[in-house]
Amino acid sequence: MMRKATAALLLCLAWSSVESQSPAVKVDPELRLALQEAINQAGSFVDRFDAEVWLMSKSQPLSRYIKDPKERMQVLKAVHREATRAGLRPEIVLAVIQIESAFDPYAVSRVGAQGMMQVMPFWKKEIGRPDDNLINMDTNLRYGCTILKHYIEKAKGNLANALAYYNGSYGRHTYSSKVLDAWATRWR
Repeated sequence: MMRKATAALLLCLAWSSVESQSPAVKVDPELRLALQEAINQAGSFVDRFDAEVWLMSKSQPLSRYIKDPKERMQVLKAVHREATRAGLRPEIVLAVIQIESAFDPYAVSRVGAQGMMQVMPFWKKEIGRPDDNLINMDTNLRYGCTILKHYIEKAKGNLANALAYYNGSYGRHTYSSKVLDAWATRWR
């Protein structure tokens, strides 16, 4: 009960803070509808209030990359679901995606990595699933989150090292610094 009251209070404070900053700002009805739908369908959250607070707090920074509110909610729900399934903090996954692809599901790197989390296609053959589509958001997130979790375990919890493994740049921390900076400044 205390958790719900705290979540409701945080949501009210967030809304009042937004409204007090600019009295002319009105809540986008499309965003409100998308958020309501996302909350009702968000299966990876403990309760409705957790979903409401998390989705609302992450929707604003994601709007820089994804303009459509419904698409934004789909991405946030999918990231939360797959990160939670893999035992990762969804905010870390958001930071990885920001740096890897800027949330472009069709991104392909110069070395052939695909999708939002820039997964290398050789993994499909390695696990016996050559027909998987890494451009598909859910598939890409499932692969990417699983791979990232593996590297976190391999690095014994050292996130900077795990991110360097994920990026293929172990021994250097340029990539890790970018992800950790994005996490700290945008997604935390």
